[in-house]
Amino acid sequence: MARTIRRVLPCLFLLVAAVLSAQTSSQPAAVEITLGQSAVPLYGPWKFQVGDSPTDPATHERLWAEPGFDDSHWETVDLTPVAGPSDSLTGDAHRLKGSMAKGHTSYAGWGWYRLRLRTVAVPGAQMAIDGPVADGAWQLFSDGKLLGSFGKFDNQGGVRRIYGYRPSMFLMSPVTRTESGVVTETLAFRVWMSSRSLVDANAGGLRSAPLLVAGEAVRAQSRLDWQEVLLGKLDEVAYIAMFLLFAVLAASLVLFDRSDPVYLWVAATMLVAPIGYILVNLCAITTWLDARVADILVSTNDALWAAGWVMVWWVWFHLRRPAWGPKAIAVLIVPFAAADALKVGLTEYGFALPHGRNSALLDALGATSLAFRLVFVVVIALVVAIGIRKEGKEGWFALPAVAALAVEMIGEVFGVDVVGRFHGIDVQIWDLTDPFLVAVLVFLMLRRLLHSLERQRRMALDVKQAQEVQQVILPDTRTTLPGLLIESEYRPAREVGGDFFQIIPNKSDGSLLIIAGDVTGKGLKAGMLVALLVGAIRMAAEMNTDPLFFLKALNRRLLGRGNAQATCLALRIAEDGKTTLANAGHIAPYLNGEPLAMEGALPLGIIEAAEFSMMHFQLRDGDRLVLMSDGIVEATDANGKLFGFERVNELLCAAKSAAEIAGAAQAFGQEDDISVISVTRVPVAEPALA
Repeated sequence: MARTIRRVLPCLFLLVAAVLSAQTSSQPAAVEITLGQSAVPLYGPWKFQVGDSPTDPATHERLWAEPGFDDSHWETVDLTPVAGPSDSLTGDAHRLKGSMAKGHTSYAGWGWYRLRLRTVAVPGAQMAIDGPVADGAWQLFSDGKLLGSFGKFDNQGGVRRIYGYRPSMFLMSPVTRTESGVVTETLAFRVWMSSRSLVDANAGGLRSAPLLVAGEAVRAQSRLDWQEVLLGKLDEVAYIAMFLLFAVLAASLVLFDRSDPVYLWVAATMLVAPIGYILVNLCAITTWLDARVADILVSTNDALWAAGWVMVWWVWFHLRRPAWGPKAIAVLIVPFAAADALKVGLTEYGFALPHGRNSALLDALGATSLAFRLVFVVVIALVVAIGIRKEGKEGWFALPAVAALAVEMIGEVFGVDVVGRFHGIDVQIWDLTDPFLVAVLVFLMLRRLLHSLERQRRMALDVKQAQEVQQVILPDTRTTLPGLLIESEYRPAREVGGDFFQIIPNKSDGSLLIIAGDVTGKGLKAGMLVALLVGAIRMAAEMNTDPLFFLKALNRRLLGRGNAQATCLALRIAEDGKTTLANAGHIAPYLNGEPLAMEGALPLGIIEAAEFSMMHFQLRDGDRLVLMSDGIVEATDANGKLFGFERVNELLCAAKSAAEIAGAAQAFGQEDDISVISVTRVPVAEPALA
């Protein structure tokens, strides 16, 4: 115990002596700091003065940066942090109040901070200044010499570009050995306080204390600063990733349902959201973009965001009226974005201050911006109300997403951004509404996709049934009649084709009627039109077998059906081989490898009093007549070369079958429906005598 007392008493004596010495001594004129491998915050006391320093006419150096300048009459400022809400720039929970909160209300312009240092450091040690957070751009002077700057300045010291907050480290001259071991120097910050910061009542000047760093702590402190900045950006990175991933998800749904454009509208609108985050972060971690320009660009996002959601719900509910609605929204984007950009631009570049000469213009632009926000909120509400009325229960499923969007936009309209505080961090409206909006939209789009896939499944079933019906109404591929050998081949470009033909023998007089044609269009619509024409052909065949009668009947059937048109060829072969041919714009048949010379004619369904080309000829034993659709000659290879009439002539001269002709065109590169009918006149066997 005695040994412990002997050790403690001298320490207590030295501590009491030090305290008494500190109380009796006068306050030093400079802040004394002992440095080793460490970082020390420079809380002050700093001297502060608004305005800009005059320059030395001879050296052009700033007089207020000189170490011998008398700043005793300047205002004293302490940069010691005070607990409060997190800083919007750095995420620091110890945000300092700037010059506006200290009596310099609505001041924008230059301001100076000065601090005298008495530094005790290891000789040869490297020292650096870890730059502070500031509202604007600044220059750092050490004993009158420019050490570095944050922001871009011209040769006269004027500000050309302002950056968002990012860590900055400025190396000082290595410590030299002195007789006393103490280095005295003066630090001065020349700060440009931009009018862009006046929206915050606590803004202005330095918002945190710079650090004096020495030795190995320089690199360690720089890494720590960047780690803190990047960690503070994790929430914004999460938001950017959330919106981008959702945009990709929405766009990818188009692969499953190309008929629904709402997925592209949702994707485009979702891409608008992260633009602001990306621009702000580009200013924070790079020097590519002026923070003032970024703020102007970000301010236009609200117009695109609001207009995008109007169009999303317009397309979502399949609205068609009023037809001028989308155009009106597109027109409103321009003044909305212009009002926001002009308001921010005037403030950013100091042309309009809250209590300045242009305050009336600034107030008018602010009121215009709020009016546009209210208009878009009302328009979105009307679009959704119409959609709910139109689709009933299905429309109500969209209400949660619309409600979240409305809460966010109305909050912006009335200036209510912060809705609470969590562990010292301000919680803003979009921190709650945006994730909820994305979650609801994921549910809505997946539900919409499932309904769309079910609808497509039913349509595919309908197409399959139409294909089966079309196969039923087609004649057999090979038919033999007295004196005639008939081959046919049909290969649609899609599941349901637009080519049609009918082969109808007449038992009463031994004649044969062939009707072949090609309707406009492809797919199910063309298939439905084919079914209509085949039914008309069957009905007309019971009344008359004249080819011209058929074309006129089919022409009347197509008139008044919009763009329903078709080329058609009607052919009647009598028992003795006499043939009558009527053509309505179809490819002329080939007789023994040569095309028949026929006059041109209009297709069916164009005009009521259409005139069709007619031809009569004799089909003799051994003659071969080939009818084909334009899908043969219009087949196209990978290089864009057509199959053409020359290849058709070569095939026919080689006496190819209908299947071989169709197969050759299909292998070349099928683009349209292919149909081929081959009619060969063969001798009729005489009956044997008893």
